[in-house]
Amino acid sequence: MQYQIAPLFCRPWTLNGIPPRLIESHYEHIYGAALNRLNMITAELGALDASVTPPHVINRLKRDQLTELNSTLLHELYFASLGGDGRTLPETIAGGIARDFGSVDRWRHEFVALATALSGSSGWVLLTQLPRDGRLINQTACDHAQNIAGGIPILAIDMYEHAYQLEFGANADAYIAAFMRNIDWNAVQARYQDASEVKPPKRLEQKQFGDLPSITPEEIKAMLDSGTKVQIIDTRPRHYSTRAQDMMEGAVWRDPERLDDWIGELSKTDPVVTFCVYGFHIGCETAVTLRKAGFDARYMSGGHYAWKAIKGPVKLFA
Repeated sequence: MQYQIAPLFCRPWTLNGIPPRLIESHYEHIYGAALNRLNMITAELGALDASVTPPHVINRLKRDQLTELNSTLLHELYFASLGGDGRTLPETIAGGIARDFGSVDRWRHEFVALATALSGSSGWVLLTQLPRDGRLINQTACDHAQNIAGGIPILAIDMYEHAYQLEFGANADAYIAAFMRNIDWNAVQARYQDASEVKPPKRLEQKQFGDLPSITPEEIKAMLDSGTKVQIIDTRPRHYSTRAQDMMEGAVWRDPERLDDWIGELSKTDPVVTFCVYGFHIGCETAVTLRKAGFDARYMSGGHYAWKAIKGPVKLFA
């Protein structure tokens, strides 16, 4: 395929403190060159016979294609970030930024600080929506190749020297201030609204336990740290537990096949959390049985290994 050039989104003659010649040069010589290189690399890849081409050749071309594609996409976002009154944020994007950063001012200070840190260097600073967590985050991206996987950038400032030296020389601070004055927040908000509708990657679904309440390892850790009373039952099967070296601190192991023998030891006034190795069957089935018996029981998602992955405290298996 051939990538098509995108017309300039902003109107260069309307920008405050950023002369048209800077935008024109940037668009023609940097963005245009990246697009042309991207098309040449893509054409070269398309002409290859992958069954006989050395792997290192394909690898090199794919790395180069990634660099030029990201450069193309980020430049298009950069131009689309300009052309408005950077001081006034519409309600929706202002609310999202305040929710995720504490305040618009705090976001602004962090964004500017990241851009300033790249002065005399190279890279991008991006405001990115993360569908996985449903939140905004600031990030730096160097060499056009360090974007957050799954993230959707909605605002970009180019901190490569070609973006400002023609007009601002080495005074990157003045360039950053001019960029902030010219952010088109209406366009940013439109991208934010589109990005907010992107669904996160699907989580694990266990249809047979669809109605069974779960709890995350982080939530359990917070309960333990706060001193909340909770009964934690390690229900890893005996054939597995006999080989186990450690277990969750604060938990007791109970044989899930002998639940009737130990269910009487549990209190019905304190919540119960059960878990197995990975959080699939045994811990879930035990929680189902306990709930039927009148306990406030739920299973820990991810099981024993999820607890260890968040560096939850463990003890020798006993």
